[in-house]
Amino acid sequence: MNSSHSDLELRRATPQDAQTVAEITDAAYEKYVALLGRKPQPMTADYSEIIAQHPVWLLVQADQHNHPIAVLVLILEEEAMMIYSIAVRPEVQQMGLGRLLLRFAEQQTLEAGFQMLRLYTNELMPGNVDYYQRFGYRETGREPFKGSTTVYMAKLVTD
Repeated sequence: MNSSHSDLELRRATPQDAQTVAEITDAAYEKYVALLGRKPQPMTADYSEIIAQHPVWLLVQADQHNHPIAVLVLILEEEAMMIYSIAVRPEVQQMGLGRLLLRFAEQQTLEAGFQMLRLYTNELMPGNVDYYQRFGYRETGREPFKGSTTVYMAKLVTD
């Protein structure tokens, strides 16, 4: 994979991709299970149902195998787009793929007619709040959730 990501393609997930989406998500979030004492929310989702109801995107390595390496799950809300999950296979993390998916989520937000992009994370997931703040997200609230704290964040997206 080169730094320009020219060998990558984003494609909409289909119902047949539900297992792949779950596998990538589980692999990406597994490191948080011991930290939280439970599976993070995206590891418990029914991706067949989510794919049927919401925009789910697979980042695919465009080679002869079209190998899916990351997932972006978006949820259209009444007045905003929400990132439900970004999951990148562990072996290709730290290569700018999360940043690429965040930019794509911003484009999708504007195309859907929204200016607000929301997400949430857990305060126990090291570095997530700082990571999103570096990309312009601001904390909008916190609330207790299953023995830890959910951190809500949002970003105003413009052309």
